[in-house]
Amino acid sequence: MTESADHPLVTAVKPLVDAMGAELVGPEDARIDDVVLAWEGEDVIAVRLPQLSDSLDHILAALERRHGMPLAELDRKAKQSLVRTLEARGAFSVRHGVETVAGALGVSRFTVYNYLNRENAAKGE
Repeated sequence: MTESADHPLVTAVKPLVDAMGAELVGPEDARIDDVVLAWEGEDVIAVRLPQLSDSLDHILAALERRHGMPLAELDRKAKQSLVRTLEARGAFSVRHGVETVAGALGVSRFTVYNYLNRENAAKGE
């Protein structure tokens, strides 16, 4: 990948790849489930997508960095907002997603479900 590291396509997609917790690999090292990106008909780089559970951990770590503190230290309103954000991003479709989020927020699974139910009730669902 070193020869393509300065390619404009790599520069353009790197922030997205990092945000997803994915990995860039050379096109010659691409596996069947990697996404190979081409520029003007030439394979430049491949993106190795993370497993969904790894993605959730990566999202939680990014949110922690954004807030500048452990998520468990956020106030109740901020935690509720975070749960809404995570629901919109599909965090609870991942196996053990509720447990993972509850652990990161320092609350029980029951509390996360309450936050989700409160949000759905507010929407009239």
